[in-house]
Amino acid sequence: MASSDWYLILSVIGAGFTLVALRPPRRPQFLMGITFFAAWLTTELAAWFLVFQVLITLGFVAAGALAEWTGWLGLAITLASWVGLGYIVHSARRTAQVFAAAFDEGLGPGWGDAFDPTWAPSTQRFEWRRVVLPFSFRRAGVERRRGLDYVGDGAKRHRLDIYKRADAGPGAPVLLQIHGGAWVVGAKEQQGLPLMYHLAARGWICVAINYRLSPKATWPAQLLDCQAALTWVRANIAQHGGDPNYVVVTGGSAGGHLTALTALTDGHVRAMVPFYGIYDWTNRFNQRGRNDGMRKMLARLVIKQPFDAARDVYEDASPMNHITDSAPPALVIHGTLDTLAPVAEAREFVRMLRAVSHKPVVYAELPGAHHAFEVFQSIRTMHTVAAVDLFLTWLLTHDPPRAVAELAADQSSERLGR
Repeated sequence: MASSDWYLILSVIGAGFTLVALRPPRRPQFLMGITFFAAWLTTELAAWFLVFQVLITLGFVAAGALAEWTGWLGLAITLASWVGLGYIVHSARRTAQVFAAAFDEGLGPGWGDAFDPTWAPSTQRFEWRRVVLPFSFRRAGVERRRGLDYVGDGAKRHRLDIYKRADAGPGAPVLLQIHGGAWVVGAKEQQGLPLMYHLAARGWICVAINYRLSPKATWPAQLLDCQAALTWVRANIAQHGGDPNYVVVTGGSAGGHLTALTALTDGHVRAMVPFYGIYDWTNRFNQRGRNDGMRKMLARLVIKQPFDAARDVYEDASPMNHITDSAPPALVIHGTLDTLAPVAEAREFVRMLRAVSHKPVVYAELPGAHHAFEVFQSIRTMHTVAAVDLFLTWLLTHDPPRAVAELAADQSSERLGR
């Protein structure tokens, strides 16, 4: 086969990846897993895909691929792919603007005018080197303590890791990270790493947990484990420099669902930051259509009962059913192109929260973002990490940890001569 023919084949494949990144198919469902991974990698590594395609093109041109019409057709297809990849990169670079608008809407104009200098984020430039090395998460000074048992039974699924600076605390705020994986797969080492390493470097104590998975475990085992981990944190995190009364919960996908459910049912969580979560197991707004594949999966593997026979279980497992006026502050993050967790469901969740909650609800809907977009350090991920940092800085300013509040009160008393 001539080099021009090979170039045409590779051009079509490359353009196919770009196309599913821009317009992911939502049917048929058996293709969604394949197209999701193609779209996810292409979107978050678009700059890398662009560089790779340029190098491939230069190589084939040098090999004489343009001597035949198939080579020219391949070049035309590749140029169209480059335009698409450029648009994807442009969309990712707008993430900071999207968050700024979301903060203005959810927190009000001037939300960042009075940051507590103790927690004010640095003004350093965007960390391009982390985008260049998307899987290099570690940061100077941040240590990780692995495998702490939060139940006491020695089970692998009941272990957690702590990320912190050696000099963190005492009284540092705590982030509890809950991994996703459709309640059936996943591990604490696989998700939330860009955010945890960033916040740990800023003085937070970050705790990533495992929990029991289906089908071996049956719901609500996953939620009970998250609650047990939260109990462990409150009983033990002070030994690691954290404030047991200042816990923010975060997680993506199934972890986003467990984040919202844990925060809404606990009553003492300071804030929740769910990423691309599932907020309704009943499909009450028909976001997933009549052929609800997720509910079928829940019935088969997680709840192990059909919806009609256990409707109360599905309802009780839905964060939408636990929204009250005492809900904690929330930053809800979702991508517009998410094919696994419908963005319409996130919109309804936010609408319901805002209707009754007495605390701020920020909703950031990221154009062009797919499911699990922040697993590694892409352009969009690093803007998102910075935005979550800003939201938490706002939270710390308006609702400081007890140790910080007590210190401020002592200093005020000294100034007044009391």
